[in-house]
Amino acid sequence: MLSDWFPNTGIDNAVSWLIIITALFVVPRNRKPGSATAWLMLIVLVPSLGALLFMLIGSPKLSRHRREQQRKANALIAERVADARANPALEGAFDPPIPPRYEPFVRLNANLGGMPACARNRVELISDYAEAIRRMAAALDDARLYVHVQFYILAMDEATEVFFAAMENAVRRGVPVRLLADHLACRGVPRRDQMMRRLTAAGVDWRWALPLRPGSNDWNRPDLRNHRKLVVIDGHTGFTGSMNMIDRSYLRRRNLLNGRYYVEVVAQVTGPIVLEMNAVFLSDWNSERESTFQGVTPPAGALLADWTGSALCQVLPSGPGYDNDNNLKLFTSLIHSAIHTLCITTPYFVPDDSLMTAISSAAQRGVQVTMIFAGESNQFFVQHAQQSYYEELLRPGVRIFLMKDPALLHAKHMSIDDDIAVIGSSNLDMRSFTLNLEITLVAYDAGVVRALRQVEAAFLEGSEELTREQWKRQPWPGKLLDNLARLTASLQ
Repeated sequence: MLSDWFPNTGIDNAVSWLIIITALFVVPRNRKPGSATAWLMLIVLVPSLGALLFMLIGSPKLSRHRREQQRKANALIAERVADARANPALEGAFDPPIPPRYEPFVRLNANLGGMPACARNRVELISDYAEAIRRMAAALDDARLYVHVQFYILAMDEATEVFFAAMENAVRRGVPVRLLADHLACRGVPRRDQMMRRLTAAGVDWRWALPLRPGSNDWNRPDLRNHRKLVVIDGHTGFTGSMNMIDRSYLRRRNLLNGRYYVEVVAQVTGPIVLEMNAVFLSDWNSERESTFQGVTPPAGALLADWTGSALCQVLPSGPGYDNDNNLKLFTSLIHSAIHTLCITTPYFVPDDSLMTAISSAAQRGVQVTMIFAGESNQFFVQHAQQSYYEELLRPGVRIFLMKDPALLHAKHMSIDDDIAVIGSSNLDMRSFTLNLEITLVAYDAGVVRALRQVEAAFLEGSEELTREQWKRQPWPGKLLDNLARLTASLQ
Protein backbone atom coordinates (compact mmCIF):
# COMPACT_ATOMS: atom_id res chain seq x y z
CA MET A 1 0.00 0.00 0.00
CA LEU A 2 1.20 3.52 -0.76
CA SER A 3 0.25 4.53 2.77
CA ASP A 4 3.00 2.21 4.03
CA TRP A 5 5.58 3.92 1.80
CA PHE A 6 4.81 7.53 2.65
CA PRO A 7 4.31 9.27 6.04
CA ASN A 8 0.76 10.44 6.62
CA THR A 9 1.22 14.11 5.71
CA GLY A 10 -0.66 16.26 3.24
CA ILE A 11 2.38 16.82 1.03
CA ASP A 12 3.33 13.15 0.97
CA ASN A 13 -0.25 12.13 0.24
CA ALA A 14 -0.25 14.53 -2.70
CA VAL A 15 3.01 13.00 -3.94
CA SER A 16 1.62 9.50 -3.58
CA TRP A 17 -1.49 10.40 -5.58
CA LEU A 18 0.69 12.00 -8.24
CA ILE A 19 2.63 8.76 -8.50
CA ILE A 20 -0.61 6.76 -8.76
CA ILE A 21 -1.90 9.00 -11.55
CA THR A 22 1.43 8.77 -13.38
CA ALA A 23 1.50 4.99 -13.02
CA LEU A 24 -2.06 4.32 -14.16
CA PHE A 25 -2.80 7.05 -16.68
CA VAL A 26 0.51 8.25 -18.10
CA VAL A 27 2.89 5.27 -18.17
CA PRO A 28 0.76 2.85 -20.25
CA ARG A 29 -0.31 5.47 -22.82
CA ASN A 30 0.94 4.60 -26.34
CA ARG A 31 3.58 2.29 -24.87
CA LYS A 32 4.32 -1.35 -25.52
CA PRO A 33 2.97 -3.64 -22.76
CA GLY A 34 6.43 -4.94 -21.85
CA SER A 35 7.87 -1.45 -21.49
CA ALA A 36 4.84 -0.22 -19.54
CA THR A 37 5.03 -3.20 -17.19
CA ALA A 38 8.74 -2.61 -16.53
CA TRP A 39 8.12 1.05 -15.70
CA LEU A 40 5.18 0.19 -13.44
CA MET A 41 7.30 -2.37 -11.59
CA LEU A 42 10.01 0.23 -11.00
CA ILE A 43 7.48 2.79 -9.78
CA VAL A 44 5.84 0.24 -7.46
CA LEU A 45 9.14 -0.97 -6.02
CA VAL A 46 10.81 2.45 -5.73
CA PRO A 47 7.98 4.99 -6.06
CA SER A 48 9.78 8.32 -5.77
CA LEU A 49 12.84 7.30 -7.79
CA GLY A 50 10.74 5.49 -10.40
CA ALA A 51 8.41 8.45 -10.91
CA LEU A 52 11.36 10.85 -11.12
CA LEU A 53 13.16 8.70 -13.70
CA PHE A 54 9.99 8.41 -15.74
CA MET A 55 9.57 12.19 -15.82
CA LEU A 56 13.21 12.58 -16.95
CA ILE A 57 13.51 9.79 -19.54
CA GLY A 58 10.05 8.26 -19.80
CA SER A 59 9.12 9.84 -23.12
CA PRO A 60 10.48 7.83 -26.08
CA LYS A 61 9.69 10.61 -28.56
CA LEU A 62 11.57 13.67 -29.70
CA SER A 63 10.35 17.09 -28.63
CA ARG A 64 7.10 18.38 -30.09
CA HIS A 65 9.10 20.93 -32.08
CA ARG A 66 11.27 18.28 -33.74
CA ARG A 67 8.30 16.02 -34.46
CA GLU A 68 6.62 18.92 -36.21
CA GLN A 69 9.78 19.48 -38.26
CA GLN A 70 9.72 15.80 -39.26
CA ARG A 71 6.09 16.10 -40.36
CA LYS A 72 6.97 19.12 -42.51
CA ALA A 73 9.88 17.21 -44.02
CA ASN A 74 7.61 14.25 -44.75
CA ALA A 75 5.11 16.54 -46.50
CA LEU A 76 7.85 18.10 -48.62
CA ILE A 77 9.28 14.67 -49.50
CA ALA A 78 5.80 13.59 -50.62
CA GLU A 79 5.64 16.63 -52.91
CA ARG A 80 9.05 15.85 -54.38
CA VAL A 81 8.08 12.20 -54.95
CA ALA A 82 4.91 13.28 -56.77
CA ASP A 83 6.94 15.65 -58.94
CA ALA A 84 9.48 12.91 -59.74
CA ARG A 85 6.74 10.46 -60.73
CA ALA A 86 5.18 13.05 -63.02
CA ASN A 87 8.50 13.89 -64.70
CA PRO A 88 8.71 12.01 -68.03
CA ALA A 89 12.50 12.37 -68.02
CA LEU A 90 12.75 9.96 -65.08
CA GLU A 91 11.19 7.14 -67.11
CA GLY A 92 9.31 5.54 -64.24
CA ALA A 93 12.31 5.34 -61.92
CA PHE A 94 10.15 6.34 -58.95
CA ASP A 95 7.00 4.53 -60.12
CA PRO A 96 8.24 1.17 -61.43
CA PRO A 97 6.12 -1.97 -61.73
CA ILE A 98 6.26 -3.83 -58.40
CA PRO A 99 6.19 -7.65 -58.39
CA PRO A 100 3.31 -9.00 -56.26
CA ARG A 101 5.70 -10.55 -53.70
CA TYR A 102 7.22 -7.17 -52.88
CA GLU A 103 4.11 -5.02 -53.13
CA PRO A 104 3.04 -5.37 -49.44
CA PHE A 105 6.49 -4.36 -48.17
CA VAL A 106 6.83 -1.51 -50.64
CA ARG A 107 3.46 -0.12 -49.60
CA LEU A 108 4.21 -0.57 -45.89
CA ASN A 109 7.56 1.21 -46.14
CA ALA A 110 6.11 4.04 -48.23
CA ASN A 111 3.34 4.59 -45.70
CA LEU A 112 5.78 4.52 -42.77
CA GLY A 113 8.72 6.52 -44.11
CA GLY A 114 7.36 8.31 -47.15
CA MET A 115 9.94 6.85 -49.55
CA PRO A 116 8.77 4.87 -52.61
CA ALA A 117 10.53 1.92 -54.17
CA CYS A 118 12.70 3.01 -57.09
CA ALA A 119 14.29 1.10 -59.94
CA ARG A 120 17.59 1.24 -61.85
CA ASN A 121 19.89 1.11 -58.80
CA ARG A 122 23.27 -0.52 -58.39
CA VAL A 123 24.30 -1.87 -54.97
CA GLU A 124 27.77 -3.07 -54.02
CA LEU A 125 28.53 -4.45 -50.56
CA ILE A 126 31.84 -3.69 -48.83
CA SER A 127 32.87 -5.74 -45.81
CA ASP A 128 36.53 -4.67 -45.72
CA TYR A 129 36.81 -1.83 -43.17
CA ALA A 130 39.75 0.01 -44.71
CA GLU A 131 38.35 -0.44 -48.21
CA ALA A 132 35.05 1.15 -47.18
CA ILE A 133 36.85 4.27 -45.92
CA ARG A 134 38.99 4.38 -49.05
CA ARG A 135 35.91 4.12 -51.30
CA MET A 136 34.15 6.94 -49.48
CA ALA A 137 37.22 9.17 -49.71
CA ALA A 138 37.60 8.38 -53.42
CA ALA A 139 33.97 9.30 -54.04
CA LEU A 140 34.52 12.61 -52.21
CA ASP A 141 37.47 13.29 -54.52
CA ASP A 142 35.06 13.13 -57.47
CA ALA A 143 32.48 15.49 -55.89
CA ARG A 144 31.52 18.53 -57.95
CA LEU A 145 28.25 19.78 -56.45
CA TYR A 146 28.05 18.81 -52.77
CA VAL A 147 29.04 16.29 -50.12
CA HIS A 148 26.70 15.23 -47.32
CA VAL A 149 28.19 13.25 -44.43
CA GLN A 150 26.42 11.81 -41.40
CA PHE A 151 27.87 9.46 -38.77
CA TYR A 152 26.93 8.43 -35.26
CA ILE A 153 30.61 8.44 -34.26
CA LEU A 154 33.17 10.60 -36.04
CA ALA A 155 36.82 10.53 -35.02
CA MET A 156 40.02 11.97 -36.45
CA ASP A 157 42.65 9.25 -36.41
CA GLU A 158 45.17 7.54 -38.65
CA ALA A 159 42.55 5.31 -40.30
CA THR A 160 40.15 8.17 -41.08
CA GLU A 161 42.78 10.72 -42.14
CA VAL A 162 42.16 9.98 -45.83
CA PHE A 163 38.47 10.82 -45.36
CA PHE A 164 39.18 14.08 -43.54
CA ALA A 165 41.69 15.05 -46.21
CA ALA A 166 39.10 14.32 -48.90
CA MET A 167 36.60 16.63 -47.18
CA GLU A 168 39.21 19.39 -46.98
CA ASN A 169 40.12 18.94 -50.65
CA ALA A 170 36.48 19.11 -51.66
CA VAL A 171 36.03 22.45 -49.87
CA ARG A 172 39.17 23.79 -51.55
CA ARG A 173 37.62 22.94 -54.93
CA GLY A 174 34.55 24.97 -53.96
CA VAL A 175 32.34 21.97 -53.17
CA PRO A 176 30.08 22.52 -50.13
CA VAL A 177 30.61 19.83 -47.47
CA ARG A 178 27.84 19.44 -44.88
CA LEU A 179 28.46 17.15 -41.93
CA LEU A 180 26.39 15.83 -39.01
CA ALA A 181 27.73 13.76 -36.10
CA ASP A 182 25.92 12.68 -32.97
CA HIS A 183 26.71 15.03 -30.10
CA LEU A 184 26.70 12.52 -27.25
CA ALA A 185 28.35 9.66 -29.14
CA CYS A 186 31.32 11.86 -30.10
CA ARG A 187 31.94 13.25 -26.63
CA GLY A 188 34.42 10.55 -25.68
CA VAL A 189 36.43 10.25 -28.88
CA PRO A 190 40.13 11.16 -28.67
CA ARG A 191 41.19 14.56 -30.07
CA ARG A 192 37.57 15.68 -30.35
CA ASP A 193 38.30 19.37 -29.82
CA GLN A 194 41.14 19.25 -32.32
CA MET A 195 38.80 17.59 -34.83
CA MET A 196 36.21 20.35 -34.33
CA ARG A 197 38.81 23.03 -34.92
CA ARG A 198 40.09 21.27 -38.04
CA LEU A 199 36.60 20.95 -39.54
CA THR A 200 35.87 24.62 -38.88
CA ALA A 201 39.21 25.80 -40.24
CA ALA A 202 38.73 23.68 -43.36
CA GLY A 203 35.39 25.32 -44.11
CA VAL A 204 33.28 22.21 -43.53
CA ASP A 205 29.74 23.23 -42.57
CA TRP A 206 29.29 20.87 -39.64
CA ARG A 207 26.73 20.49 -36.86
CA TRP A 208 26.11 18.22 -33.89
CA ALA A 209 23.06 16.03 -34.29
CA LEU A 210 20.64 16.16 -31.33
CA PRO A 211 22.88 18.38 -29.18
CA LEU A 212 22.25 18.29 -25.45
CA ARG A 213 20.53 21.55 -24.56
CA PRO A 214 19.11 21.36 -21.02
CA GLY A 215 16.49 23.99 -20.34
CA SER A 216 15.85 24.85 -23.99
CA ASN A 217 12.52 24.49 -25.78
CA ASP A 218 14.14 21.74 -27.84
CA TRP A 219 14.90 19.51 -24.86
CA ASN A 220 14.87 15.77 -25.62
CA ARG A 221 15.69 12.92 -23.28
CA PRO A 222 19.46 12.58 -23.58
CA ASP A 223 19.50 8.97 -24.79
CA LEU A 224 17.49 9.73 -27.93
CA ARG A 225 20.32 9.62 -30.43
CA ASN A 226 20.91 9.97 -34.18
CA HIS A 227 22.43 6.60 -35.08
CA ARG A 228 22.33 7.01 -38.86
CA LYS A 229 25.40 6.51 -41.05
CA LEU A 230 25.35 7.79 -44.61
CA VAL A 231 27.40 9.67 -47.18
CA VAL A 232 25.92 11.26 -50.32
CA ILE A 233 27.96 12.78 -53.14
CA ASP A 234 26.27 14.94 -55.79
CA GLY A 235 23.06 12.88 -55.61
CA HIS A 236 25.04 10.36 -57.67
CA THR A 237 26.77 8.05 -55.18
CA GLY A 238 25.76 7.05 -51.67
CA PHE A 239 27.06 4.93 -48.82
CA THR A 240 25.13 3.54 -45.87
CA GLY A 241 25.41 0.67 -43.43
CA SER A 242 26.71 -0.08 -39.97
CA MET A 243 30.13 1.60 -40.01
CA ASN A 244 31.10 4.71 -38.08
CA MET A 245 33.95 6.92 -39.26
CA ILE A 246 36.58 5.82 -36.74
CA ASP A 247 39.49 3.37 -36.55
CA ARG A 248 38.24 -0.23 -36.52
CA SER A 249 39.43 -0.63 -32.92
CA TYR A 250 37.18 2.31 -31.98
CA LEU A 251 40.35 3.55 -30.23
CA ARG A 252 39.37 1.70 -27.06
CA ARG A 253 42.25 0.66 -24.85
CA ARG A 254 40.91 -2.86 -24.30
CA ASN A 255 40.52 -3.44 -28.02
CA LEU A 256 43.98 -2.10 -28.80
CA LEU A 257 45.57 -4.28 -26.13
CA ASN A 258 43.79 -7.43 -27.32
CA GLY A 259 43.92 -6.78 -31.05
CA ARG A 260 40.14 -6.60 -31.33
CA TYR A 261 38.50 -4.93 -34.28
CA TYR A 262 34.97 -4.18 -35.45
CA VAL A 263 33.42 -5.99 -38.40
CA GLU A 264 31.10 -3.90 -40.59
CA VAL A 265 29.15 -3.96 -43.84
CA VAL A 266 28.64 -0.86 -46.01
CA ALA A 267 26.52 -0.57 -49.16
CA GLN A 268 27.81 1.65 -51.96
CA VAL A 269 24.90 2.64 -54.19
CA THR A 270 24.15 4.57 -57.34
CA GLY A 271 20.79 5.32 -58.89
CA PRO A 272 17.67 7.14 -57.74
CA ILE A 273 17.91 5.52 -54.32
CA VAL A 274 20.71 8.01 -53.58
CA LEU A 275 18.16 10.82 -53.74
CA GLU A 276 16.13 9.09 -51.02
CA MET A 277 19.23 8.85 -48.85
CA ASN A 278 19.84 12.53 -49.47
CA ALA A 279 16.29 13.35 -48.37
CA VAL A 280 16.97 11.59 -45.05
CA PHE A 281 20.13 13.63 -44.56
CA LEU A 282 18.39 16.89 -45.42
CA SER A 283 15.58 16.14 -42.97
CA ASP A 284 18.15 15.83 -40.18
CA TRP A 285 20.25 18.73 -41.42
CA ASN A 286 17.33 21.13 -41.54
CA SER A 287 16.23 20.03 -38.08
CA GLU A 288 19.58 21.14 -36.71
CA ARG A 289 19.86 24.27 -38.85
CA GLU A 290 16.26 25.54 -38.45
CA SER A 291 16.17 26.03 -42.22
CA THR A 292 14.23 24.75 -45.20
CA PHE A 293 15.26 22.20 -47.80
CA GLN A 294 17.98 23.36 -50.12
CA GLY A 295 17.94 22.73 -53.85
CA VAL A 296 21.23 20.84 -53.99
CA THR A 297 20.27 18.02 -56.33
CA PRO A 298 21.30 18.27 -59.99
CA PRO A 299 18.65 18.12 -62.74
CA ALA A 300 17.22 14.67 -63.36
CA GLY A 301 18.71 14.54 -66.83
CA ALA A 302 22.21 14.92 -65.42
CA LEU A 303 21.74 11.84 -63.24
CA LEU A 304 19.67 9.71 -65.58
CA ALA A 305 22.58 8.55 -67.71
CA ASP A 306 24.18 6.90 -64.66
CA TRP A 307 21.02 5.10 -63.54
CA THR A 308 22.09 1.86 -65.18
CA GLY A 309 21.57 -0.65 -62.38
CA SER A 310 18.84 -3.26 -62.16
CA ALA A 311 18.04 -3.36 -58.44
CA LEU A 312 14.69 -2.30 -57.02
CA CYS A 313 15.46 -0.49 -53.75
CA GLN A 314 13.78 1.50 -51.01
CA VAL A 315 14.98 3.57 -48.05
CA LEU A 316 13.18 3.44 -44.71
CA PRO A 317 14.02 6.13 -42.12
CA SER A 318 12.89 5.45 -38.58
CA GLY A 319 13.18 6.92 -35.12
CA PRO A 320 11.46 8.85 -32.35
CA GLY A 321 10.40 11.60 -34.75
CA TYR A 322 7.89 9.20 -36.31
CA ASP A 323 4.61 7.97 -34.84
CA ASN A 324 5.48 4.31 -35.50
CA ASP A 325 8.39 1.98 -34.87
CA ASN A 326 9.08 1.93 -38.60
CA ASN A 327 11.99 -0.50 -38.66
CA LEU A 328 10.37 -2.95 -36.24
CA LYS A 329 7.27 -3.17 -38.46
CA LEU A 330 9.43 -3.70 -41.53
CA PHE A 331 11.60 -6.41 -39.97
CA THR A 332 8.63 -8.26 -38.49
CA SER A 333 6.75 -8.22 -41.80
CA LEU A 334 9.74 -9.45 -43.77
CA ILE A 335 10.46 -12.27 -41.32
CA HIS A 336 6.84 -13.45 -41.50
CA SER A 337 7.20 -13.60 -45.30
CA ALA A 338 10.25 -15.91 -45.28
CA ILE A 339 9.60 -19.21 -47.08
CA HIS A 340 12.93 -21.04 -47.28
CA THR A 341 15.81 -19.18 -45.60
CA LEU A 342 16.28 -16.31 -43.20
CA CYS A 343 19.66 -15.03 -42.02
CA ILE A 344 19.87 -12.23 -39.47
CA THR A 345 23.16 -10.58 -38.52
CA THR A 346 23.13 -8.16 -35.60
CA PRO A 347 25.43 -7.30 -32.69
CA TYR A 348 22.56 -6.40 -30.35
CA PHE A 349 19.38 -8.46 -30.09
CA VAL A 350 16.78 -7.42 -27.53
CA PRO A 351 13.46 -7.96 -29.35
CA ASP A 352 9.88 -7.29 -28.42
CA ASP A 353 7.23 -10.03 -28.42
CA SER A 354 6.20 -9.45 -32.03
CA LEU A 355 9.73 -9.93 -33.36
CA MET A 356 10.36 -13.03 -31.24
CA THR A 357 7.09 -14.52 -32.43
CA ALA A 358 8.00 -13.82 -36.06
CA ILE A 359 11.42 -15.48 -35.74
CA SER A 360 10.31 -18.53 -33.75
CA SER A 361 7.25 -19.13 -35.95
CA ALA A 362 9.45 -18.93 -39.06
CA ALA A 363 11.64 -21.71 -37.67
CA GLN A 364 8.61 -23.77 -36.67
CA ARG A 365 7.10 -23.61 -40.16
CA GLY A 366 10.31 -25.01 -41.63
CA VAL A 367 12.29 -21.91 -42.59
CA GLN A 368 16.03 -22.36 -42.15
CA VAL A 369 16.70 -19.54 -39.66
CA THR A 370 20.29 -18.53 -38.93
CA MET A 371 21.28 -15.74 -36.57
CA ILE A 372 24.81 -14.35 -36.32
CA PHE A 373 25.61 -12.50 -33.10
CA ALA A 374 28.69 -10.95 -31.55
CA GLY A 375 30.59 -13.36 -29.34
CA GLU A 376 32.03 -10.42 -27.40
CA SER A 377 30.09 -7.22 -26.82
CA ASN A 378 30.94 -3.73 -25.63
CA GLN A 379 27.48 -3.41 -24.04
CA PHE A 380 27.38 -5.40 -20.78
CA PHE A 381 23.66 -5.21 -20.00
CA VAL A 382 22.60 -5.52 -23.63
CA GLN A 383 24.75 -8.63 -24.02
CA HIS A 384 23.18 -10.28 -20.98
CA ALA A 385 19.68 -9.24 -22.03
CA GLN A 386 20.36 -10.77 -25.45
CA GLN A 387 21.51 -14.05 -23.89
CA SER A 388 18.21 -14.35 -22.05
CA TYR A 389 16.56 -15.03 -25.44
CA TYR A 390 18.90 -17.80 -26.56
CA GLU A 391 16.83 -20.65 -25.10
CA GLU A 392 13.66 -19.33 -26.76
CA LEU A 393 15.48 -19.16 -30.09
CA LEU A 394 17.19 -22.53 -29.89
CA ARG A 395 14.07 -24.43 -28.83
CA PRO A 396 12.21 -24.11 -32.20
CA GLY A 397 15.38 -24.78 -34.18
CA VAL A 398 16.98 -21.39 -34.80
CA ARG A 399 20.72 -21.80 -35.38
CA ILE A 400 22.84 -19.31 -33.43
CA PHE A 401 26.41 -18.47 -34.38
CA LEU A 402 28.70 -16.30 -32.25
CA MET A 403 31.53 -14.46 -33.99
CA LYS A 404 34.87 -15.43 -32.51
CA ASP A 405 37.41 -13.16 -30.85
CA PRO A 406 39.22 -10.93 -31.85
CA ALA A 407 36.48 -9.91 -34.33
CA LEU A 408 33.74 -7.72 -32.83
CA LEU A 409 30.59 -7.99 -34.92
CA HIS A 410 28.93 -4.64 -35.59
CA ALA A 411 27.33 -5.30 -39.01
CA LYS A 412 23.54 -5.16 -39.24
CA HIS A 413 21.83 -6.92 -42.12
CA MET A 414 19.24 -9.51 -43.04
CA SER A 415 18.52 -11.74 -46.05
CA ILE A 416 15.11 -13.22 -46.73
CA ASP A 417 14.97 -16.19 -49.10
CA ASP A 418 16.93 -15.42 -52.27
CA ASP A 419 15.57 -12.04 -53.22
CA ILE A 420 15.31 -9.53 -50.33
CA ALA A 421 18.27 -7.92 -48.56
CA VAL A 422 18.23 -5.42 -45.71
CA ILE A 423 21.33 -3.37 -44.83
CA GLY A 424 21.47 -0.42 -42.48
CA SER A 425 22.27 1.13 -39.13
CA SER A 426 19.53 -0.55 -37.09
CA ASN A 427 20.15 -3.24 -34.52
CA LEU A 428 17.40 -5.64 -33.49
CA ASP A 429 16.91 -4.13 -30.07
CA MET A 430 14.47 -1.80 -28.40
CA ARG A 431 16.91 1.10 -28.57
CA SER A 432 17.07 0.95 -32.37
CA PHE A 433 13.33 0.40 -32.65
CA THR A 434 12.24 3.21 -30.32
CA LEU A 435 15.01 5.59 -29.25
CA ASN A 436 17.47 5.93 -32.15
CA LEU A 437 17.13 7.63 -35.51
CA GLU A 438 18.07 4.91 -38.01
CA ILE A 439 18.25 4.36 -41.76
CA THR A 440 17.56 1.08 -43.55
CA LEU A 441 18.20 0.16 -47.18
CA VAL A 442 15.95 -2.56 -48.62
CA ALA A 443 17.01 -4.22 -51.88
CA TYR A 444 14.41 -6.39 -53.59
CA ASP A 445 17.03 -8.01 -55.78
CA ALA A 446 18.51 -11.50 -56.12
CA GLY A 447 21.92 -10.15 -57.09
CA VAL A 448 22.26 -8.13 -53.91
CA VAL A 449 21.18 -11.17 -51.88
CA ARG A 450 23.85 -13.31 -53.56
CA ALA A 451 26.48 -10.74 -52.57
CA LEU A 452 25.12 -10.65 -49.02
CA ARG A 453 25.21 -14.45 -48.84
CA GLN A 454 28.95 -14.29 -49.50
CA VAL A 455 29.36 -11.89 -46.59
CA GLU A 456 27.25 -14.15 -44.37
CA ALA A 457 29.33 -17.18 -45.37
CA ALA A 458 32.53 -15.38 -44.37
CA PHE A 459 30.97 -14.38 -41.05
CA LEU A 460 29.82 -17.94 -40.38
CA GLU A 461 33.31 -19.23 -41.09
CA GLY A 462 34.62 -16.90 -38.39
CA SER A 463 31.94 -17.90 -35.88
CA GLU A 464 31.16 -20.81 -33.60
CA GLU A 465 27.72 -22.38 -33.38
CA LEU A 466 25.95 -22.36 -30.04
CA THR A 467 23.88 -25.50 -29.51
CA ARG A 468 20.96 -25.97 -27.17
CA GLU A 469 22.90 -28.59 -25.21
CA GLN A 470 25.77 -26.15 -24.70
CA TRP A 471 23.44 -23.39 -23.56
CA LYS A 472 21.69 -25.66 -21.06
CA ARG A 473 25.04 -25.99 -19.25
CA GLN A 474 25.17 -22.23 -18.67
CA PRO A 475 25.75 -21.64 -14.90
CA TRP A 476 22.66 -20.40 -13.08
CA PRO A 477 24.27 -17.13 -11.82
CA GLY A 478 24.79 -16.13 -15.44
CA LYS A 479 21.18 -16.95 -16.30
CA LEU A 480 20.00 -14.88 -13.35
CA LEU A 481 22.04 -11.91 -14.57
CA ASP A 482 20.65 -12.42 -18.08
CA ASN A 483 17.07 -12.27 -16.79
CA LEU A 484 17.73 -9.17 -14.68
CA ALA A 485 19.30 -7.43 -17.68
CA ARG A 486 16.26 -8.40 -19.74
CA LEU A 487 14.00 -6.55 -17.30
CA THR A 488 16.09 -3.36 -17.46
CA ALA A 489 16.11 -3.50 -21.27
CA SER A 490 12.33 -2.98 -21.25
CA LEU A 491 12.59 0.47 -19.62
CA GLN A 492 12.16 2.35 -22.91
